Amino acid sequence: MFHPRRTTKALLLPLAAGLALTALPAQTAQAASTLTNGGFESDGAGAATPAGWSEYGSTAASFSEAGGHSGGYRLSHWSSSAYKVETYQYLSGLTNGNYKLTAWVRSGGGQNSAYIALKNCGGTEQRTDIPVSSSGWIRIVVPVQVTNNQCTISVNSDANAGNWINVDDLTFASGTSSTSIKGSDVSSLAKSEALGGKYRNSSGGTGDALAILKSAGQNYARVKVWVNAADGYNGKDEVLALAKRIKAQGMKLLVDFHYSDIWADPGAQSKPAAWAGHSYGQLRTDVYNHTYDVLNALKAQGTTADMVQVGNEINGGMLWNEGSTSNWSQLAGLLNSGYDAVKAVSSSTQVALHLAKGGDLSGTRWWFDSAVSNGVRFDVIGLSYYGYWHGTLYDFQTTLDDAASRYGKPVFVAETAYPFRLDSEDAHENIIDLASELVPGYPATTTGQTRWMNDIASIVEAVPGGRGLGVFYWESTWTAVTGTGWDPTDPSSGNGWENQALFGYDDKVLPAAAWFRHR
Repeated sequence: MFHPRRTTKALLLPLAAGLALTALPAQTAQAASTLTNGGFESDGAGAATPAGWSEYGSTAASFSEAGGHSGGYRLSHWSSSAYKVETYQYLSGLTNGNYKLTAWVRSGGGQNSAYIALKNCGGTEQRTDIPVSSSGWIRIVVPVQVTNNQCTISVNSDANAGNWINVDDLTFASGTSSTSIKGSDVSSLAKSEALGGKYRNSSGGTGDALAILKSAGQNYARVKVWVNAADGYNGKDEVLALAKRIKAQGMKLLVDFHYSDIWADPGAQSKPAAWAGHSYGQLRTDVYNHTYDVLNALKAQGTTADMVQVGNEINGGMLWNEGSTSNWSQLAGLLNSGYDAVKAVSSSTQVALHLAKGGDLSGTRWWFDSAVSNGVRFDVIGLSYYGYWHGTLYDFQTTLDDAASRYGKPVFVAETAYPFRLDSEDAHENIIDLASELVPGYPATTTGQTRWMNDIASIVEAVPGGRGLGVFYWESTWTAVTGTGWDPTDPSSGNGWENQALFGYDDKVLPAAAWFRHR
């Protein structure tokens, strides 16, 4: 994703839900006491204190009412004046081990905090925020390890007048959940450093950006590769050098092949100059040789890629026009050439196909149905999801969950980002620079950026069947350093994304980096 200039700005859609990932249980545990009235059906509408639950604080703000996720009723928190309320249930007689709470939630946003917690379970309290979703229901999960045979399930709101949440269909059972990918794209890093870019920890100390991100909890890094970049960056040699640094931090490596000399995205899939005029058959060989060459060099230096994207945001295919989706058999051949090259270097390296369709259920189905019917081979599905372009959180949840189940493949967010402010640090207009462009409920502040990332991670974490792998942030290190603009042919071009980096205008790592420690 780069969007060098805005020709049109997408309409903001109201925010809704997202369905995320559950990992396979690492340890079994049996509940001797089960959750009571998790669907809030026992009392009907208007129950001041739903059966089986207790309340604390502004108790009038907690009640059951009609309109459940399933069944007829739900738990709601709401008041016409500011309120703080907790609705909770204590479970005892539990067998020690790993447990997981699941819940379907909605929120109108605006609260100081709104979350579900598992506490007094013998260890650290575990919380999951309730994402902002004014219409569609979102499933979230909260895992915990019980070590003292008891646990308290707690629904909390610290809210302003008129703020509301809905909660329904809570379950509490043995199991765990987590995400294995907590990553970001760092493709800009080497060029930024060469041109004087600095990166600071939260205390202001200058350091290696990778080390700072690793300290925040990042365990995976994504790096793009161009065939022959005009500025001499993001080619094979630069990827090799950066891979050494990434692996030295103990991180895994995703290599993102654009098969171009410049940005490839839904609006542009230009062939490299060196491949211009090549026949379709030669392009298949080009894809294989280029992919094999880069990956084999990585393997030779001891930095084998852990995952590879064969193409970047290939909604309309790649290597236009030969590889357009208007000719699926040819596109399939190109994609399979990339797949074969990856596996020839390392059979354990996962091959991902990446679309910018994070909230587009029908579009994602059409694309991957076409890929499958044309025999395209792949291991993982990656989706870009930017909430200000790609639909609501509900759309995102629905699409991600459907892709995981329909194709039986793990899924991950290949790109997402959110602004921590709206003004520019350089002279170039930012991609998102107006409050009207933001996702409702997520302000352009460090708090809003952090909340966005935590909620995206929660959605991925709750994908059924353990198929939600995690999230890559885009582009964490692309700050406003002179000369590091979007156009590699023009050193004077600016950066429209610095207000969405994970380092602020003072070069300090931002609080949103804490999402790497989501689970």
